[in-house]
Amino acid sequence: MTAVTQLTIIKGDATSPQAKGRKVIAHLCNDLGGWGKGFVLAVSRRWPEPERDYRDWHRHRAGNDFGLGAVRLVRVAPDVWVANMVGQRGIRAGSGGPPIRYDAVRRCLTALGDEVQALGASVHMPRIGCGLAGGTWSRVEPLVIDALCARDIAVTVYDHG
Repeated sequence: MTAVTQLTIIKGDATSPQAKGRKVIAHLCNDLGGWGKGFVLAVSRRWPEPERDYRDWHRHRAGNDFGLGAVRLVRVAPDVWVANMVGQRGIRAGSGGPPIRYDAVRRCLTALGDEVQALGASVHMPRIGCGLAGGTWSRVEPLVIDALCARDIAVTVYDHG
């Protein structure tokens, strides 16, 4: 049995990860190709590549894996990647509830775990899915722990403030 790495929650900015070594900044995207509100604005202020890659990925979705549960890592520095994870259906709450899709978030985090282990990186994120996506941390946190911490991947969650 492997040890479960603790999830750490700190005050700070997830776009400035507080760790040594390789780091992956993870966040949720929608399945509509929309990028322009929430955490992605902070990402785009620092690096143009994640937004460019996400829009290109969506534009060419007929020939790739773009869709709920998909993940793409975009390298933004020698030791930093941004993980665009498609975990929201649309951008507004409607009859189907809030945009977050917990099953898609679980699939994203599982795929992210594979990528992060291959890189030997730590994961840094805001409280994914709990802003514009309308999710609750009490439902997202266990997904993060199961998909990442249980695989001995260090995860830091940043509360902006």
